[in-house]
Formats: sequence, C-alpha cells, structure tokens
Amino acid sequence: MQLDRHWIGSHIPHAGKMCLLDAVLSWDATRIECGTTTHRDADNPLRSHGRLGCACGVEYAAQAMAVHGALVAGRSGAPAAGYLVGLRRVLLQVARLDDIETDLFISGERISGDDMIVIYQFSVHNAQRSFLSGRATVALDAAALRRSAAGPVAP
Repeated sequence: MQLDRHWIGSHIPHAGKMCLLDAVLSWDATRIECGTTTHRDADNPLRSHGRLGCACGVEYAAQAMAVHGALVAGRSGAPAAGYLVGLRRVLLQVARLDDIETDLFISGERISGDDMIVIYQFSVHNAQRSFLSGRATVALDAAALRRSAAGPVAP
C-alpha cells in the first residue's frame, strides 16, 4: 500500500490544498517521517503576502501527527479530528519555508500519552538542517477531555 497524498487526504481531516503532506516515508509505533514539496506551491493556503513563514511548519507537523495517529489506530474510515492544545520549546531557525529549494521532511516522535492526550517531539527539516522543531500536545478526543475535567455528574 502506497501512503501517498491521496491516502493521507482520506485519513486526516484536511482536504484539497490544505492537505500539505505528499507521502509517508516511514513509520512505526512511535515515529513517523513524511515528505512534501507543497511549501514551494504558489497557491499554498498558508501563504500570506506571497510567503510561507516558518511558523507554518507547525501545521505540517500537526498533519504528520494526525497521519501517525491514523496509522497506529489502524483507522480506515472517516478521519478523526484531534486538537493542538499546546506547543513548547518551539525553535524557528529560518524566517520562511517557501524559499527552501529542497523537499521538506517532517518527523514526529510520540514521547508520551494515552487515549486522550499525546505529546510529540517534531521537526521540519531537510537532509542538511532543521528549520523548525518543538513539542506539541494534542487532545485526541476533546469531548471526553471536557467530560473528564467536569468530574462526575451529580445524581
């Protein structure tokens, strides 16, 4: 099975041009690496004032995390929506991504979590250097999280 743009678009809640990843290059139970060339697209939906700022790489990483979640869960049906609830230690090492001539690689490693919340270490890079890195906390089921925070319902 080829894990290409078509497969990715049918397994995450991002459609059309908003699906930013071209392929899953490798994955296992805790890691994923994806590749893309969409950072150079003139009609990239994240571009603003003709450029794609480095911080937009967080969305690339979030999509790689969503793909990883779908792969680990073995989902074949409709994509589930997760929610990015926190970022830590984000390091932007370039001003923009659209002027990078090489393909981008997006790596994610699930470093902890459970059925409701996961934490990933991520990086957007090429073979020579990292452009963006950090940690992301993702709520997998926001409704369950709200119910849990509210505590038990009184009789």
